[in-house]
Amino acid sequence: MLELLLCSLVTVFPDYLYRRYVQNKRFGREITLYSVWFELRWGITTCLMLTIGLITVIFYNHPSTNNVTAYFRAVPIAPETGGRVAEVFVSTSDHVSAGEPIFRLDSAAQQAEVETARARITEIDAAMVSAQADIAVSAGQVRQAEQALQQARDELETKLELQRRNAGVVSAREIERLQVVVDGRQGGVDAALATKQSVEARADVLLPAQKASAEAALAQAQVVLDKTTIRAGTDGRVEQFTLRPGDVVNPMLRPAGVLIPDGAGRERLVAGFGQIEAQVMKVGMVAEAVCISKPLTVIPMVVTGVQDFIAAGQLRALDQLQDTQQVGQPGTITVFLEPLYEGGLAGVPPGSSCIANAYSSNHERLESGEVGGLQAVYLHVVDTVAVVHALLLRLQAVILPIQTLVFTGH
Repeated sequence: MLELLLCSLVTVFPDYLYRRYVQNKRFGREITLYSVWFELRWGITTCLMLTIGLITVIFYNHPSTNNVTAYFRAVPIAPETGGRVAEVFVSTSDHVSAGEPIFRLDSAAQQAEVETARARITEIDAAMVSAQADIAVSAGQVRQAEQALQQARDELETKLELQRRNAGVVSAREIERLQVVVDGRQGGVDAALATKQSVEARADVLLPAQKASAEAALAQAQVVLDKTTIRAGTDGRVEQFTLRPGDVVNPMLRPAGVLIPDGAGRERLVAGFGQIEAQVMKVGMVAEAVCISKPLTVIPMVVTGVQDFIAAGQLRALDQLQDTQQVGQPGTITVFLEPLYEGGLAGVPPGSSCIANAYSSNHERLESGEVGGLQAVYLHVVDTVAVVHALLLRLQAVILPIQTLVFTGH
């Protein structure tokens, strides 16, 4: 309607003035309701054509959309494993900090595993003390075997010396017997040394490895025990949390509630513009938004991101071919808008529905001198008619509360 009124000022209105004051045709006489079309046909036709062209230029170069939302992510409150609730630390709408406990599951089985692992470590420590005593015993056995071996060797050397001085004093049978005793006691020394090495290996290698394994088992059991206490992963507010002791929760089927992170949905708006504006939407474009939750306020925004794919064409591998006509309405181009000034979205609750305009700017192209002639005139017109769209947005901001409260009754 606004475009029609503007166009009529340069088409129908001058045509009427020409008919009235140049051709001396009077309204109500020559110009009547029945003869309006014939008398003002050139102005009306030009007005309609200019209106359609103006609307096209405005909505193409300065796109608008009603699909604008302050999206935010809700973090589900759920344990890694299912269980029965033993204790609840917070209630609905409480604010929690990162790491603060929210609720605790029954941990009797996990506590028993921790105690078992600790007892195993204590048992290994006792075995290590015993192993040190075994090392001392094996060392004594080695010294005892070495002394016995040395005694046998001394006796054998004495007999051999007597035999060298007087062959008839010591018999060959006695020499062989002493040699067998020396060899046997040498085997006893080797056995004692092997026993000592085995005990030392058990004390220095086996038992420390067993203790390290037991400590790892204790750490694992402690991790499982700690997981029975569900803590907040980030600062936020707990919502839809009605958990009570005795309830059963499951990470897949029965989460306990949701955690809304601080600042979620307050940094930017996500808008869906029509596909026809794919060549117009650019990062850095100035935009404006009006949200239902904050009426009568126009929020200056800037385009910070344009998603270069459209969700309507998303394909998921199935066991049957995808038919193109199964795609419903054409998808939109996802555009990210952030406030031009700090605190621009203050007072806009996350999840709010908004409307937004984006404005093309050709100022840099015009200043660079790259364009001229009719193209420069056209670009000047494009930048100028942005005022019309900005005015329409402000009219929407004024009408929005009336439309919502009076005509829809919400």
